Amino acid sequence: MSASVSVADLDDRTRAALRRHLLALADSKRLLGLRYSDWLLGAPSIETGIAASSMAQDEWGHARLLYAMLKDFDEDPSAVEHDRPREAYANVPVLDTPFSDWAGFVVAAVVVDGALSVALEGFAEGRYESARARVPKMLSEEAFHRDLGLAWLKRLANGTDEARARIREAARFALPATLAWLAPDDDAHAALVEAHLTAPAGALLQRFRDRVGGALEAAGIEIPAPDTREWDAARGRGPGAPEQEVVERARGDLNRALLVE
Repeated sequence: MSASVSVADLDDRTRAALRRHLLALADSKRLLGLRYSDWLLGAPSIETGIAASSMAQDEWGHARLLYAMLKDFDEDPSAVEHDRPREAYANVPVLDTPFSDWAGFVVAAVVVDGALSVALEGFAEGRYESARARVPKMLSEEAFHRDLGLAWLKRLANGTDEARARIREAARFALPATLAWLAPDDDAHAALVEAHLTAPAGALLQRFRDRVGGALEAAGIEIPAPDTREWDAARGRGPGAPEQEVVERARGDLNRALLVE
């Protein structure tokens, strides 16, 4: 394994790219946790509701660890978490809006959570010392998410015509923009690859296909090309932004107003 590097070792271009990458991961983890939490009561069973709650807590914990890495940039993670407008969020675009049904939850567990795991693996295998130290534990906690998502994907794909239609529609919505987010074809990602801080875009996409492609294919879902239209290079994602309501929840606006010093 090559020697690790800190933020201080990087040039300005690579530092900016690394900061974007951290926000893309942290914002996606935070919002995915919120979207999972929406299904604590709406899941098909009490057991799956409890599972959704556990997955939400995992994602929130991972997000806090990722935001904390901004200290390496001499930034206050709390300010980044709580003071940004929704237009600054770098999350996977499918998380901008709530899951319309349980099929949306399942697809997120397979596609979005799966893409996040692949991105984190590439990050942990790179030279950034904070990622090497903190990401492996996150990945160990992701196995449960993958297992639940794949089990439900198979169940819905083998269910009614309506169940199959919903799962395929949710996947068609989620996959193109998620794959573009996972493997950006832009200068910032190129800077990370050149500095050996993550894997090349093609390698990340191939790892994603190897990980979940078989399960998606068995469900009648093809993996499309990434959708890079209207690419926002500043955030490393496609167009749009999270709903104001979910950003206020992510920032904890109402709860902060109730804090007593």
